[in-house]
Amino acid sequence: MRRNKQPKAELTSDAEIKAPKLYKRASYCAATQRWWDTWASSPQAEVFMATDWERLQQLAVIVEQYWQTGDKNLMAEIRLNEERLGATVRDRQSLRMSYKESDTKKAERPSDSPSALPENVTRLRDAFGT
Repeated sequence: MRRNKQPKAELTSDAEIKAPKLYKRASYCAATQRWWDTWASSPQAEVFMATDWERLQQLAVIVEQYWQTGDKNLMAEIRLNEERLGATVRDRQSLRMSYKESDTKKAERPSDSPSALPENVTRLRDAFGT
């Protein structure tokens, strides 16, 4: 048995997330507010601690500056911080986070029949015959 095995965080879609409000929200543009709301409602937010939320509060200032200036250096800093919080699938894999959809959410999802897809969506297996 490995002694240095890393713990795994299993995220669910039914968890109650108590996200703090974005400090001075009204002073931020709509894009920054949307960024905050996305993080605040993300499955990984269920495991955030006060220090994680503080990191996002500080990062909101940089996100706002990015939207105002488009500075690529700011985007690099944002990307680095978001990576550490599990922003992308790859980031979550590195952090050993997994997402388990609850039975309630599965029941709410449309069936697997082609008629359940929006008109402008084609399944890859139908398009490429896989």
